Amino acid sequence: MNNTPSSSGIILFAHGSRDALWRRPIEAVAERTRNLSPGVWVMCAYLELTEPDLPTTVQHMMEKGVNKISVIPMFLGVGKHAREDLPLLIQQLKFTYPTVVFNLQKAIGEEPDLTHAMAEIALRSLN
Repeated sequence: MNNTPSSSGIILFAHGSRDALWRRPIEAVAERTRNLSPGVWVMCAYLELTEPDLPTTVQHMMEKGVNKISVIPMFLGVGKHAREDLPLLIQQLKFTYPTVVFNLQKAIGEEPDLTHAMAEIALRSLN
């Protein structure tokens, strides 16, 4: 892909924390994603305790011309936030921004590739 940003974007959605160091892994995933595909808008958004929140991130992407957004829940488990809170936020965003296509993905912890990678990391502890 060229270096011209596309009309598609990815939002890595995480819980948030008062601890400023907590966000480093999520931001590292965003940076790695940008490096892999420089023409795709990639941003982080947080449910609470950390800025920016999801509506602010969506607004920023829209200002950049993004009209198709994939939201990736960066949760290992599928608790209330992934199962209830995030879908409700997406519904509100769809109502607020009817011209934007939102694609809510399953929680990252449900991805077989991630499960496999975590198992390999655990097994490395035996060496």
